[in-house]
Amino acid sequence: MKKIVCCIVLVSLLISCGKEKTGSMVVNGNIDGLKKGTVYLQKFVDTLLVAVDSVKVNGLSNFVLVDALETPEMYFLTLDKKESEKIPFFGEKGTLTITSKLEKLLFSTKITGSKNQELLDEYKSMIQQFRGKELDFIKDKFDAQRDNDEVLLLKLEDEEKNLLKRKYYYTTNFALQHKDKEIAPYIALTELFNANFKLLDTVHKSLTKEIKVSKYGVELDKFIAEIKKNE
Repeated sequence: MKKIVCCIVLVSLLISCGKEKTGSMVVNGNIDGLKKGTVYLQKFVDTLLVAVDSVKVNGLSNFVLVDALETPEMYFLTLDKKESEKIPFFGEKGTLTITSKLEKLLFSTKITGSKNQELLDEYKSMIQQFRGKELDFIKDKFDAQRDNDEVLLLKLEDEEKNLLKRKYYYTTNFALQHKDKEIAPYIALTELFNANFKLLDTVHKSLTKEIKVSKYGVELDKFIAEIKKNE
């Protein structure tokens, strides 16, 4: 009996070691209020969003999802009952913990265990301030157009352009500060795709060797090459 137990423990250790070598990500989740349903772990493969793991919940709100990944990348948690509400997170090797509430799925989410996710949250917190000001400009420009105030409208448009430039520069500086993390090429691709080409190129050249061969590092390289080809 002792020999059987020892063998089981040994096999479990070997499996765990094998997963570590391939770069396994384990997601420990808990969605308060979820009593029954299916939770999907999704990511983009080429241009398609596909489920790489799933688990049925029946009574308990805890669940575990697993995927093997080569480099950190964006994932999504989706419920079959709320397919339109996807919880995005930066997945990476190791154990992540994701908690949320069914009633306020997207607004009560907490994610720990991912350094790139921590940086993404920090970036989004600052960018939200820029977006708040952008909404103010939309309202103010509407009012100026309604009042036929061309002088004010031109002034607001100039200020709006300057705000956009500041947002681009902030994004570039954030990427440069974290050039050794996958978040750098990711935000360059998602936030600077229509910015000045020099900003994209600056971020790309600053990336460490490891990040340049990551998923988003390679995608950024291809994106820049495509821009140069079409010039």
